[in-house]
Amino acid sequence: MRTRSLASIGIALAAAVFCSAVTLTAQNSPAPTSAAQDPSSAAATANRATLDRFCIACHRGPTAVAGLHLDTFDISNFETNGATWEKLARKLRNREMPPADMRRPDEATYSALVKYIETGRDHLAEVKPNPGRPTLHRLNRTEYGNAVRDLLALEIDVADLLPADDIGYGFDNIGDVLQVSPVLLERYLSVARKISRTAVGDTTIPVSYQTYDVPHRLIQDDRLGETAPVGSRGGTIVRHLFPVDGEYEISVALARNRDDEYLGLQRERKLDLRLDDQRLQLFTIAANPKKVVLGSGTPPDAHLKIRVPVKAGTRELAATFLKDTLIKEGIIDRIRGDDVLTYFEGVGSITVAGPFNVQGSGNTATRDRIFICHPSAAAEQQACAKKILSNLAHHAYRRPVSDGETAQLLALYNEGARNGGLESGVRLALQKILVSPEFLFRAEVDPPGAAAGTVYKISDIELASRLSFFLWSSIPDDQLLAVAESGRLSDPSVLQGQVKRMLADPRSQALVKNFAGQWLYLRNIARISPDQTTFPNFDDNLREALAKETELLIESQVREDHPVTDLLTTDYTFLNERLAEHYGIRGIYGSEFRRVKLEDPNRYGLLGQASILAVTSYPNRTAPTIRGKWVLEQLLGSPPPPPPPNVPSLKDDATAQQMTMRQRMEQHRANPTCAACHRLMDPLGFALENFDGLGNWRVATAPGSGPIDASGTTPDGTAFNGPAGLRDVLMKKQDMFVENFTERLLTYALGRGVEEYDYAALRTIARDAAADKQKWSSIILGIVKSTPFRMRRASDGDL
Repeated sequence: MRTRSLASIGIALAAAVFCSAVTLTAQNSPAPTSAAQDPSSAAATANRATLDRFCIACHRGPTAVAGLHLDTFDISNFETNGATWEKLARKLRNREMPPADMRRPDEATYSALVKYIETGRDHLAEVKPNPGRPTLHRLNRTEYGNAVRDLLALEIDVADLLPADDIGYGFDNIGDVLQVSPVLLERYLSVARKISRTAVGDTTIPVSYQTYDVPHRLIQDDRLGETAPVGSRGGTIVRHLFPVDGEYEISVALARNRDDEYLGLQRERKLDLRLDDQRLQLFTIAANPKKVVLGSGTPPDAHLKIRVPVKAGTRELAATFLKDTLIKEGIIDRIRGDDVLTYFEGVGSITVAGPFNVQGSGNTATRDRIFICHPSAAAEQQACAKKILSNLAHHAYRRPVSDGETAQLLALYNEGARNGGLESGVRLALQKILVSPEFLFRAEVDPPGAAAGTVYKISDIELASRLSFFLWSSIPDDQLLAVAESGRLSDPSVLQGQVKRMLADPRSQALVKNFAGQWLYLRNIARISPDQTTFPNFDDNLREALAKETELLIESQVREDHPVTDLLTTDYTFLNERLAEHYGIRGIYGSEFRRVKLEDPNRYGLLGQASILAVTSYPNRTAPTIRGKWVLEQLLGSPPPPPPPNVPSLKDDATAQQMTMRQRMEQHRANPTCAACHRLMDPLGFALENFDGLGNWRVATAPGSGPIDASGTTPDGTAFNGPAGLRDVLMKKQDMFVENFTERLLTYALGRGVEEYDYAALRTIARDAAADKQKWSSIILGIVKSTPFRMRRASDGDL
């Protein structure tokens, strides 16, 4: 398989570096004549002469660079050595070969050779299409949770129930790496038991305890957001699933510091506890000027609990403080602890225990989704059970259900119903559905009689699943499933209409969370741990704001159907007060995010987003190399070659600490082993050096030091300065950006890596999207209509 480490580098390299990056492997044996071969053509002769003139010097004989023997390479055969052809096309299209310090063709010759290669490869794809053959695809953790949500109208926290999935090609939905172990199967069985009991409303469910911890470094000095009670400050809001009608004990713990000292007891406070915005109780927290430590007596929060009857369902639970008008909004007293900032008040956690004194299963959206009939007599139960289970299996399996499958589920139902009645039987059958391979895996079956290796269009039902997991990370809804089962989804106009409908649906936020979250490393924000000495003002409010800003920006780009290149240049963003303060932007108040026009061009686009600047830094300093690599790899699709073994790290002695980051990196690059790669990455990273490790703008690295030098030069001689200058460089290479974006989105959509036979489809998508200004919808529609997405290769007889 093609791996990202073999992709081209984004900027022209010296010959030796180029060798290590591409590792091309061309075969020397003569190729059979095919539809993609025409040895006598004038074009083949002319382009053979181009290779002989500009490339043979390095790519011939026993010392051929990268093992590529262009002297014996059959330039008229596009079927053999497909990966080599595609790498050649990309290198030539991006003007990366020959190296900048060697004789190079003029623009017309470059263009003619690229066109020759791409036309030949595209013609091959037309006469001998190869859409690939996806492996059996297990639902990943996110997809499983979304599928349960849409199947049962039941929200579950999958992070607490299932392990994280492995990553392949940059994403966690890649079929090849979504393996199944005996341990994971046990987890699925356990999760299915829990979900089925909760969904049905099992009144024998045991008492359980669920605690929702508030991040220690979350400052609770302001209203939490629009969902928080008016006139409140701080606290927390959680969504909790109450499984049945009954009594539940809700308790609130106050925040404590690392020494278990309670915070915020200097004056009396009022804690407002609400359920679905209805006040349960208003607690008084008495003032205590003395230091109070957990275990030193009666805890000051011991009385912050209440037992109340609650109806079954997912409900919003809020514990907030009444706003103290003596303290100005947004102002907080901060006390330096031994190793962490502590704050004057806060909720530490909410715990829900129950159910006690169960009153019944209750009326919930989940039960309404499951029990679509209600038998009035025992004689009607079997028919009703069949209707319920057929409906559940139909949606869970994403296709019509056979009589045999329904019979198996009814057998389980009868077993459960013998002792517990209708609901017990349905619960047991639902448990089986949730662990069925038909639910856990996305399986596509070759049509009857399909010859080995032949290519065919997937069915409308299979297309519906591909589409829903691409755009929603979930199962098809009723409308999509109905259109597919009627055989109309493959109609181009119907398919386009469904794509547009699905993009407008709130479930398409999964595309932002899951695709963009992994492509741009936004998921890593949850794991950053900035050094407290270097960044004393970092808190979890800022952590949450960093991720939210970029997600809202990308979501707006999708909703408004911008050209994808606007991600590099957009002059607006989304801010709340905490993030605006971080950026030094005035006039933004409150915790709600709002769209803001940017005045500073350095903040335009992705390069100005603090989220990205933070995840490409070290805990205590910036990392020009990591930032430069991120630009090359994530934006241009041109990762540098992997580092050689035993590369020394940056020196961090007393002398080094007196040097600027540029000086330290220059010292590091003095090592010839390091220089080859760093000359590609470092200039790009230096352009972002005015942003510190949390994306805050600065003019110097330390008080008294000189201004930051943010200038750089690419290996091809293009000079730039600062984020705005780097953005101009990227816009001149916007074709590379769009190509990389499309390739990554196709990888995510297919759940497999892009192979050499997919590049003709990528070029078609790019050409069609260019006519529509490369908008999000045009690229997404291009992927959905493409050969890799719509077709499949029949089994060759291998497993």
